[in-house]
Amino acid sequence: MSSTQQPSPPRPTSRDVARAAGVSQATVSLVLGDKWRGRVSTATAERVRDSARALGYRPNLAARSLRLGRTRTALLVVPALTNEFFARVYTGAAAVAAEHDFGVVLYPSPDGTGPARDPFASARAALDGVIASSMAADALGALRGADLPLVMLDSDPEDQGAAARVNLDIVDGMRQVTDHLLGLGHRRITHLASAVDTWTFAVRARALREAVRDVPGAVLRTVTAPLDVRSGREATETVLASPGPLPTAIVCDDDILAAGACKAVRRRGLRVPDDISVTGFDDLALATAVEPELTTVRLPAEQVGERGMTALLAVLEGRPAVHHDLPVRLVVRGSTAPPATA
Repeated sequence: MSSTQQPSPPRPTSRDVARAAGVSQATVSLVLGDKWRGRVSTATAERVRDSARALGYRPNLAARSLRLGRTRTALLVVPALTNEFFARVYTGAAAVAAEHDFGVVLYPSPDGTGPARDPFASARAALDGVIASSMAADALGALRGADLPLVMLDSDPEDQGAAARVNLDIVDGMRQVTDHLLGLGHRRITHLASAVDTWTFAVRARALREAVRDVPGAVLRTVTAPLDVRSGREATETVLASPGPLPTAIVCDDDILAAGACKAVRRRGLRVPDDISVTGFDDLALATAVEPELTTVRLPAEQVGERGMTALLAVLEGRPAVHHDLPVRLVVRGSTAPPATA
């Protein structure tokens, strides 16, 4: 007995969707190409999407890209792939992109501190726009020379090179940290600052200096370190071995440096927070992996990515770009307490 394979049902077309929704093929194209706003009612757009889902219709993205001269691909440039913050930014951007049939490609620029190898030489025609997160100013030459829409995340608002911008309220985050420590009674504070020369870290340093400047008896010392646990530990060990009174609090530019600071305090036979309080910034998974858990500033990284991709889509569609400043929040945990001595 022989069997014959049944032919696959024909793939649904935009004409099928138009017929099911009771609209024209042009309307289907507008809705599924996400160009319907101002041309098609919300109810009609929803009916088209419902019909497409019911039929299992999938647009031919390759054909549409050739027709429109667009590939529906965005490049997300980040300083490093090893930092959890940027992984979360990507997650947010990719989620919004997927809703609009876009893809997001990650490109690391080494530490965001110097010009990266130009990623556009061979891929220029395969990109619709660029999102760059937490980059140094001199790392953006290739991006700006690519003749592509550029959305900047966590970057200098005075820089005029971006079509849109999404920032975090970094100043408020550092003020929250400082107010917390000063309220506990800390006056000898060391700032363990990132050695990476970018806007976001410069803002943290300036906000901390300004918050401490007018407080009677407050003394602020700054040391810098590369962004890794070992460097944070070594820089803190140097501070703790210096002559004079020890700091009662160490304010770190991120959680990774804070983990290194905590190790240095313990190696000296001291305790966090009984002898020295330590704060971080970012609220990475590391913040709750160390003991005691870190007091730190929570940054909505996924939302940064979401807003960045949304801004790029607006620019590509010719809509006004909205500049966002996202709020941040201090999360108080076990690494801070009142100082043991005045």
